[in-house]
Amino acid sequence: MRAESPLIVLVAGEASGDTLGQHLIHAIKERLPGARFAGVAGPKMIAAGCEAWEHSESLAIMGLFEVLKHLPRLFRMRRSLVERLLADPPALFIGIDAPEFNLGLAARLHAAGIPTIQYVSPQVWAWRQGRVRKIAAAVDRVLCLLPFEKQFYDSYAVKAIFVGHPLADEIPLELDRHAARSVLGMPGNGSCIAVLPGSRHGEVSRLGPDFARTVAWVAHKRPDMQFVAPMVNARMKALFAGFLREAGVEGKVRLLEGQAHTAMAASDAVLLASGTATLEATLVKRPMVVAYRLGFLTSLILKVPGMVTSSFFAQPNLLANRRVVPEFFNAEVTAERLGPALLEQIDRPDRADVVATFTGIHQSLRRDASRRAADAVVELLEETERRRTG
Repeated sequence: MRAESPLIVLVAGEASGDTLGQHLIHAIKERLPGARFAGVAGPKMIAAGCEAWEHSESLAIMGLFEVLKHLPRLFRMRRSLVERLLADPPALFIGIDAPEFNLGLAARLHAAGIPTIQYVSPQVWAWRQGRVRKIAAAVDRVLCLLPFEKQFYDSYAVKAIFVGHPLADEIPLELDRHAARSVLGMPGNGSCIAVLPGSRHGEVSRLGPDFARTVAWVAHKRPDMQFVAPMVNARMKALFAGFLREAGVEGKVRLLEGQAHTAMAASDAVLLASGTATLEATLVKRPMVVAYRLGFLTSLILKVPGMVTSSFFAQPNLLANRRVVPEFFNAEVTAERLGPALLEQIDRPDRADVVATFTGIHQSLRRDASRRAADAVVELLEETERRRTG
């Protein structure tokens, strides 16, 4: 295989991984125009030129025990990928998020001499820190989106590079609320709440009913409140619409496909599932209420002493290293808790301080992330080529 046309295999989990992969592919192409891409991809990566062997939605599973029923399929999928890649080795393997799947795959490939990268660190700094040794043995590089992640890996002598976050590059430092409302055809006056119950089926199923009841609770207290719910695709949109019908508020919520940034920018506060969307809301500078719900067994094991080492799970709180916004877990996720918290976020007197905190976070993450990640990819390819040719 010629060095100028390497095959790079990527495996991305769910929608956020697909977006990261899309930007990374474009950035690598600027450095290596002849590079070829294949693997587990979503629509954005496919549009960027990645040949899809499997769809990234197949990895959009959340929770330690929730994944159990999918294990036979996931094991078959990973075994098939290992066999394929060992039979015809790529120049490089990049796992994008989905660490439970990707790190096991990377370990097999790394042992066979294939260079490997994990793009997006697992939350090893927050829970199950013992995984860091397996990560060190599985990959040549960890590309970190958050600055404190590199600091964690440095303490374990794991090769890690802080590249910043592509969303911080993509989202402007300031977004105009009235302009966003104009784009969505919404009235310019009055308060608005953006509702994002998640991107995965499991998330929306677990949080959707309580989010819908929260809409009903707030609408009862504030009849003039506007609501907008940007959903990741038509399937999730239909699922959440059903929960809104059950709560009797389907007509109160403007349902969208995509346009999450615009919907957040149009809002005064955001109700959302923990995950990448909380970082988006941070970058859009909107106060938020964050919810996280796992299955019973997963929640039980996380209560084991020493299993969880972080005080927060919402990204704005993690990045600020203090509780900037309220976060609710499992049994706390009720309309009676979420509703008042939302109204407090809309009316909070220190809103300017929150915006200033979020602006500082935004600036710290603006690093031209995709280019820096592509630089790390090219550097590892060149390093591998030098070792190969002696």
